[in-house]
Amino acid sequence: MDVQDRTKESWDFAEGEEIVPGLHALDLLGGGWRYEVYLAWDERLLTVVAVKLLRPDRVGDRRAMERFGVEAEALQRLQHPVLPRCFGVDLDGEHPHLVLELMDGPRLSSLIRKQKALAIEQVIPLGLQLSSALHYMGTEGIVHLDVKPKNVIMGAPPRLIDLSIAAPLERARRIEGPIGTDAYMAPEQCEEGPHPRIEHRTDVWGLGVTLYEAIAGRLPYPRGEEDAEGDARFPQLTVEPAPLPREIPSVLTDPVMACIRHDPQERPTAAELAEALQPLADALPRSPRLGRRRPKIM
Repeated sequence: MDVQDRTKESWDFAEGEEIVPGLHALDLLGGGWRYEVYLAWDERLLTVVAVKLLRPDRVGDRRAMERFGVEAEALQRLQHPVLPRCFGVDLDGEHPHLVLELMDGPRLSSLIRKQKALAIEQVIPLGLQLSSALHYMGTEGIVHLDVKPKNVIMGAPPRLIDLSIAAPLERARRIEGPIGTDAYMAPEQCEEGPHPRIEHRTDVWGLGVTLYEAIAGRLPYPRGEEDAEGDARFPQLTVEPAPLPREIPSVLTDPVMACIRHDPQERPTAAELAEALQPLADALPRSPRLGRRRPKIM
């Protein structure tokens, strides 16, 4: 790849073109300012996969490569039914990429836009499944830092995707400046310097805002101004969340609202949230998608 290629924002793979030997691009699925994701055919697996690539103009960016390496390490280390599987990593080649499981289903953000609010019969098992993923990540010492409806694929089970800013806890605490997606960031993520208060209940805040939005069709506080500073950018620093609709039973609203308490120590852990939601899931009509009742531990 020549220097000119590395100034491009996109790889612009044509349909059928080889990304690397054995991986053929089918379609561009999307991406962000650092990455792009292609639907691809994997000759080794004989199946369709998602290939996440560092954009060509980011290949020479040391911090972007380090960040990609941390994501690759997390994906290879974490094995959970609600998290995406990683089938391959190549950070040293001409096209730095990850080979990921392709997940079917709409994003939760798309459903909220179309339906405005989800039925509580959908929200309860969703919260339970996402809680299980966050609890597992916590036991592995990793925080996601970007839990939001756009990063939830509504499959069976739902999947929590995009670990591009996930990090081991101690590394996350050393990151300088706000980190995450503004509207879903816990107060401790909004700080300008390092983040000594980040902990595993930081992700519980993101889950709480996500569940709130799925129930109410709106955020619990106004959206901030992107180019502003302080509470003008992050209203969650000072604004108390609006109550959920009165028709929603308190057995659901109480644990969701507890997730967005300003003090991380006052929020439930992911395991405590799952414990609160489990009886509600057990009361729903039995479905193979919901899993089984927990065994009683003697």
